[in-house]
Amino acid sequence: MTAPQTGILTLGNPAHAYLEFDLLTATQGAALITAVQAFNGALTTVDGVNLVVGFRPELWRAAHPADTPADLAGFNAPLLGIENFTMPATQHDLALLFSGGEASAVFDAARRAIDALAPLARLADETTGWVYHGNRDLTGFIDGSENPPLTEAAAAALVPLGQPGAAGSVLLLQKWPHDAAKWEALPVAQQEKVIGRTKPDSIELEDKPADSHVASTDQDNFGNIFRCNKSFGSAGEHGTFFVGFAATQKPLARMLESMAGLVSGKRDALTNFSRPTTGAYYFVPAAELIAPPAAQN
Repeated sequence: MTAPQTGILTLGNPAHAYLEFDLLTATQGAALITAVQAFNGALTTVDGVNLVVGFRPELWRAAHPADTPADLAGFNAPLLGIENFTMPATQHDLALLFSGGEASAVFDAARRAIDALAPLARLADETTGWVYHGNRDLTGFIDGSENPPLTEAAAAALVPLGQPGAAGSVLLLQKWPHDAAKWEALPVAQQEKVIGRTKPDSIELEDKPADSHVASTDQDNFGNIFRCNKSFGSAGEHGTFFVGFAATQKPLARMLESMAGLVSGKRDALTNFSRPTTGAYYFVPAAELIAPPAAQN
């Protein structure tokens, strides 16, 4: 039976590591998939670590054309918004998302992955994610208020059965460092207008501005996204690591276009305080497709 990678819908873990890799040789995509299958088979539940594996869409399509959504593409060019706002494209070949209840186990699993893949791929970017005050991001606001409930998350995140890439997911990763000094100098009432929600309890403002973050990312307009964002960085430099899963690429792409001001002509007000420094799409295939070959029989 086709089933998703379990880590997509596994919540509540406090420790996270996000690794992105580039192939050493462009022609070794199939070998990289095989190496990931072997590593995935060696990562046992005894470690208490969940793993989500995503591949650059073009790489996965070359090896599994029938198991890739037809219109899916990598983040291969910067997204140019209004007012000279740009979302950079930093597409890599492979993303590994580790999560667990204990940071040491996540660290050890990530190190093993780097060593296992070293003959084929180099580590291009690494992000350590963590949970800030339970469910808030580093702006101080509750994150993920519009996330679908877990009973509906699978429908938002997973390609429907019967379609190419069934039980897979389209993943968007972006780092959004914050200008903390500029943000914290803003009175709370102004912060709430930027976000479009109240800060203590995340109640949506009835008179939220058209350029508020809530208005710019309204899932009623663009489609559902299952967000698993985490805080990243240090006390001196930090921000939000956007981790978004969707059944198709369209809601993710339209959300970014809206934030950049290409939909309404108004740029998301939050982009005055936080700007992305990375951007990559990955396809997260069904669990059986990244299982060790012996387990696929």
